[in-house]
Amino acid sequence: MSNSKKLGLTSKIFIGMILGLLIGGALRLGFPESQFIDGYITNGVMNVVGSVFINALKMLVVPLVFISLVCGTCSLSDPASLGRLGGKTIIFYMVTTAIAISLAIFAAVVIHPGNGSMHVEHLEYAAKTAPSLSQVFIDMVPTNPLKAMAEGKMLQIIIFAVVFGLAISHLGERGKRISALFDDLNEVIMKVVTLVMQLAPYGIFALITKLALTLDSEAFESVLYYFLVVLGALLVHGLIIYPILLKLFTNLSPLTFLAKLRDVQLFAFSTASSNATLPVTVETAEHRLGVSNKVASFTLPLGATINMDGTAIMQGVATVFIAQVFAIDLTLTDYLTVIVTATLASIGTAGVPGVGLVMLAMVLNQVGLPVEGIALIIGVDRLLDMVRTAVNVTGDSAITVIVARSENEFDESKFNDPDAGKLKGNLTEQVNAE
Repeated sequence: MSNSKKLGLTSKIFIGMILGLLIGGALRLGFPESQFIDGYITNGVMNVVGSVFINALKMLVVPLVFISLVCGTCSLSDPASLGRLGGKTIIFYMVTTAIAISLAIFAAVVIHPGNGSMHVEHLEYAAKTAPSLSQVFIDMVPTNPLKAMAEGKMLQIIIFAVVFGLAISHLGERGKRISALFDDLNEVIMKVVTLVMQLAPYGIFALITKLALTLDSEAFESVLYYFLVVLGALLVHGLIIYPILLKLFTNLSPLTFLAKLRDVQLFAFSTASSNATLPVTVETAEHRLGVSNKVASFTLPLGATINMDGTAIMQGVATVFIAQVFAIDLTLTDYLTVIVTATLASIGTAGVPGVGLVMLAMVLNQVGLPVEGIALIIGVDRLLDMVRTAVNVTGDSAITVIVARSENEFDESKFNDPDAGKLKGNLTEQVNAE
């Protein structure tokens, strides 16, 4: 029992992932066609436990985003301050997304993963309709804020929370009383986060076990080169590009940054959802990385909504891969169109599992490629979705640190302290202390 208490949250999550892979793989090899395993284990116990954990995380997203954003904007009484913060954040997010998809296209063109001899005559993929860019901007402003919260429409919640917070900041003494109430609510929601995190090792074990039982190995083999190119581009962007930007703009240690972000990356990998990981990302940014609540409460919810570098990498490689498979030559104009379209499409890409395929259909249509080609990659997309979500949250956190540093809303001593947050607010220690 004493040894168990010494394990941190990261270690428990990692153990849960490894056990899930081993048990799921063993059950799949030992009982390949078992209806009992499929009905009672895969779609029974593992599905229930995993779904309960995901629902518990999603339960926190809307109140966390709304309350934390209101708290952050309450302190921004100067509209110019909010405009400067928002401008920096959006520019960084758009630039890193453009870099990501350019890297992806370059890698796919050089390595050439697509094979024109593959059998593609009977491919089918029914693509959902992706929203137009103009509709994305129109839908940013909610007609009914409560409905937006009920439906989890993050951009609308962000807009309403910012306006609400600014209104509070201009109410004088009455505004200060309301602001204090939201500060207390923010502490409450963070405490709820630490309580929910106690489920993490069990929920992640169930999710990974189910994945190991259901992943189509034949589909994986048929698109192995595509998988490796996407995975390589994701790792380069997440472990090289972001650290370089962090070092360039802040002169902080990339190794310290990545070490403190392990919990966030593991959660993102396990849930494949930037939104579901958001409570952990906010907690880590404030208590482990030294970012002030004013910045973290604004940049992280915004990043979970519009910063989808991992998704952009998938779209870039997939577009070139599908063009190569169908023996369709793309021009320089087509490549530029893909870069611009995928960068802008990231604004409308919700931080939930699998939505990147919907946006990929829009990108393919823009350059005249067959949407049916998505059927080639859909078998391995779930696994890649997990990796690219980890890249997405890494980017959100890196840009948050960069912006916070530039706004003098950053505690460098907390960032450099390996034990920062462990006495108060850190998920690992609070969960173990419960």
